[in-house]
Amino acid sequence: MAAGLPALVLLLAAGLTAVGAVTTRAGCLDAAREAALAASRGEPGTASGTRYAPAGADISVTVSGDRVTATVRAPVRALAARLPRITVSATAVAAVEPGTPGPRP
Repeated sequence: MAAGLPALVLLLAAGLTAVGAVTTRAGCLDAAREAALAASRGEPGTASGTRYAPAGADISVTVSGDRVTATVRAPVRALAARLPRITVSATAVAAVEPGTPGPRP
């Protein structure tokens, strides 16, 4: 019991950190999709992505030709205080819609 309990606590901490990382990545994916779609319609993509992004996320929107690419990166806090932070990211691409005033990052 004395040897198994620390291993169980470590496994629980790793599992909860993994669940947090997956949840944060899903939020990054939602924010990237919204930012790319908004920028392709001529709206400010960064502002639209900020509404859906997890806390502390970094949003970048780039326009190249007829495509808009949005990338969202967010840190994930590990449950153990001494472990380094994990960064997850998601990218979404959207085509510029015809008839719009032009994409805006």
